This record gives sequence, structure tokens and C-alpha cells, in this order.
Amino acid sequence: MHLATAPIFGNSPARWLVALTILVVGVALLYVIKRVVVAQLARYADRTATSFDDFAVDMLRRTRFFFVFVLALNVASRSLTVDADVRGWIRTLTVLAVALQALIWGSGLVSFGIERYARRQGGEAGSSATTVAALSYLGRFLLFLIILLVALDNLGVNITALVTGLGVSGIAIALAVQNILGDLFGALSIVLDKPFVVGDSIKVDNFEGTVEHIGLKTTRVRASSGEQIVFSNADLLRSRVRNFKRMVERRVAFTVGVAYETPADTLARIPAMLTEIVRAQPQVRFDRSHLARLGDAALEFDTVYFVTTSDYQLYMNTQQAINLAILRRFRADGIQFAMPGKSVVVVRDGAGGAGTTTGTRGGPANAATAAIAAAVGDVES
Repeated sequence: MHLATAPIFGNSPARWLVALTILVVGVALLYVIKRVVVAQLARYADRTATSFDDFAVDMLRRTRFFFVFVLALNVASRSLTVDADVRGWIRTLTVLAVALQALIWGSGLVSFGIERYARRQGGEAGSSATTVAALSYLGRFLLFLIILLVALDNLGVNITALVTGLGVSGIAIALAVQNILGDLFGALSIVLDKPFVVGDSIKVDNFEGTVEHIGLKTTRVRASSGEQIVFSNADLLRSRVRNFKRMVERRVAFTVGVAYETPADTLARIPAMLTEIVRAQPQVRFDRSHLARLGDAALEFDTVYFVTTSDYQLYMNTQQAINLAILRRFRADGIQFAMPGKSVVVVRDGAGGAGTTTGTRGGPANAATAAIAAAVGDVES
């Protein structure tokens, strides 16, 4: 047999040459195609506003050389006659290369999904970057677990017992760290559902302040009085949270008490006065003003209006301007505010004796006292 035609490991030199040619040409061709396609697609992506072409470019750039080489090696080996053990090793190498490349692609897919979600939410997800990063890590972990199980199954490993063991272990771990997991999933709920974001002014039960940080376990709020309040994420979601920053408009109701001695005609004009004062303020929507109650110490006028912005500073400035305007208007018209206090009524009878009756100043006169005062005609207060 001629040396040039002598078989090598069961294959002729010609078959080895064909296999080597397939390997080299395949690697070079795939690599060149990758470079050309990436360059062309990248130039196209720079001219468009969509993100999917950028995602395609990123996926192509994440394609590794080992993946291209193993694919070409697998194709080249099919032109050779090899024993079962070698074929098994090539198959194992191919499965591992595909699994590793899938993990790299999947990591890019997770990153793309989270970034796209953050942009769709107007960048708010960036305000809680720690929790978003945790979401990214969780997605990558689940991806790694799925790819690992698929790879082991393709390698002939019985994964049923492994999955069962992971399930039992997962339950045990979850029971052991249920409080931590509760806070972690609470953080994910805050990021995804967004009841508030960093910078929002919130009130939880009797605590009020500005959100400073949303972490994996706790959320930190800077109270109005200066101290930092730390909430567990799980406890925070179980509470009723009032988000003042998302207030569209602020409803304001206030009461003005007027003395009972005020004439009825003047009382009838007071709602119109209050209406005029409120409507004169900027960014205010007037609702109503009425003589609402005949109170114990005053005739009470209720007025309701809306500040058409959530700005607390504007709300306080508006209320101050209204209060000052009411004071000036009532003094100009001689209207007396009801003053809390006690009145002492002294009634003298014909024998020179005296009796005293006490009542609330500004309130309606007691019927018996009024009758006695009218009969005697000598009332001092």
C-alpha cells in the first residue's frame, strides 16, 4: 500500500484533507460573515430610532469564536469515520459550546429587556438601580438553571431526581429565609408596580417623608423632621401608602366662625365675600361656600376650593393670602369673628338679690337666661 494512501485512524488522507478543509473554510466563512453582517447592521442601526436592530447587532457581537469553531468541527467530523467514543466526545463538546453560547445570548436578552423596560417607564427604574440589578441577576440565574438542565438532559443525565432534589431544597431554603425573600419580592413589586419612586413624598401610617432609597430589603424615607425612617419592603407593601407627589390637585376646606351678634343681612353677604376672595387667587378652582352650622360659639361658614397643582408651597401661599384677605374684608365691613370664652349674666330680682348664669360667649343665648333677662331688663355681661 502506498504511504500516501495509507489510512490514518481509519480514514484516508483524502478524507482527512476534506475534513480539514471543511473545518478551516467553515470557521473562516462564519467569522467573515459575522464581521460583515455586524458592520452593515451597525451602520443601519445608527440611522434608526428603534432598539431591536441594536439588539440584533449586540447578539451577533456576543457570538464567540469557540461556538463557531465547534460548529465547524461537528460538521467536518461527519465526513470522517470515527468510533463511538470520539463521536460521543464531539457531541459533548458541541452541547457544552451551544449551552455556553446560549447563556451568553440569554444574558444579552435579559439586559435588553430590562433596559427597554426602564426606558419605557421614562427612566424611573434607574432611580432604584440596586433592585433593578437584583432583577437582572435573578433573570440570569433562572436562565443559567434552565440551560444547565437542558444541557445535562442532552448529555444523557437523568435530571428527574436532580429537579426533585432542587425542588425540596428550594422549599427548605425558602422556609428558612422567608422574611428575606418576602422583602426581596417586595422590592421587585415596588420596582415593577411603582407605587412610588425615589424622590416621591409619601405617608405611611403616621410617618411622612421623601423616599431616598429603594433597596433589596428596606426602603429608606427622609422624614420631614429630618430623621431617616427605614421600612421593611414587605411591611411597606402591607401598609396604606399615600403618594403626595402624584396628587393632581389639592382639596382645601376651611371654616370661618362669625359672632351671633352679626346682622342677618351681613351674614347673607359673607358667602359671596368668601367666594370672591377665593376666586381671586391664581391656580384655584372654587367649589362652594355656605353658612353650614349654628355652632355653640359661632355661626360657622364652610368654604371648599381646589388648588390645581400638587405644589405644597403654592397651597400654603394661597391659604395665607385667603386668610389675610378675609381679615381685611371682615374688618372693613365690621364683621366680628366669634371668640371662644365664657359670658357671665347677672340678674337682679326685685328684692335686691342676684343670681348668675354662665354661657359660652358668642353662642346662642340660653332660653331661660334670655327670658329672665328680658323680664328684668337689667343684664350685665
